[in-house]
Amino acid sequence: MEQIRNDWSIEEIKLLYHEPLLELVYKAATVHRTWHSSSAVQVCTLLSIKTGGCTEDCAYCGQAARYHTNITVKALMDKEEVLSIAARAKASGSSRFCMAAAWREVRDNKDFERVLEMVKGINALGLEVCCTLGMLTETQAERLQAAGLYAYNHNLDSSERYYDEIISTRIYGDRLNTLNNVRKAGISVCCGGIIGLGETHEDRIGMLHTLSNLPQHPESVPINALARVPGTPLQDLTKVDVWDMVRMIAVARILMPKAMVRLSAGRSEMSTTEQAWCFMAGANSIFTSESEELLVTPNPKLDEDRAMFELLGLTPLSNK
Repeated sequence: MEQIRNDWSIEEIKLLYHEPLLELVYKAATVHRTWHSSSAVQVCTLLSIKTGGCTEDCAYCGQAARYHTNITVKALMDKEEVLSIAARAKASGSSRFCMAAAWREVRDNKDFERVLEMVKGINALGLEVCCTLGMLTETQAERLQAAGLYAYNHNLDSSERYYDEIISTRIYGDRLNTLNNVRKAGISVCCGGIIGLGETHEDRIGMLHTLSNLPQHPESVPINALARVPGTPLQDLTKVDVWDMVRMIAVARILMPKAMVRLSAGRSEMSTTEQAWCFMAGANSIFTSESEELLVTPNPKLDEDRAMFELLGLTPLSNK
């Protein structure tokens, strides 16, 4: 595939999605090698800079204040502590540093001013800076861009049809509006979703259809497997089958060939072999954390990831 398309039909995506798995992975691996190095994987570090107490009711999220989980609510971290963690992440091979705050939306207050200072400091370290802070206005996006923000994460989570089944405190259009504000500010977009929420295959196809038909594809597409957090409404759902993850990654790679496709939540429950299939299908980015958590759910140890990279012949992608 030599061209970028933003006019994929549901039927075209459905045909891709339901192809025999080995044929689909072969096609995706071919596209991957056309647009990317087959061995370079971007290592991103994700840090929760403000944890818990969120007013949203996302059914999968342990940080929602209304659910009784074991997650400890923590106020916004100090800038110097965040910068110290970012420096260690860079030394460990990360080229992108992502900060997450459990907010419904950004408010124009002293906490936002502190986040802007964190963005400036991390940018000065030579790292790509990404934030996920909830909904953004156009002016707030412009301020983040001026501070040096490289990317903003705001996932669609699922299809528009299924969205109301997992979240009632905002609408799908709110998600798309924030993505539009981010794009207008000149910030790169990180946007994907979660599988295993109880959705159908049609919902997964619908989410991929929305992503691949945006006027400009997200530069980063995280594919997450539901982390079943005790105390949330989705705690008793079954573990996502690894082959469903492989299939989603492969289709995302074919539809959005230039994007970084991120193997995100769920890696702690995958073997090295299963993760290797995801890389073969087109994933070329992972999240790490020195706390061995992906926000508030488990994530593999740094040493485990280094051993996996060595075994598979993978190297951390440099942003230089």
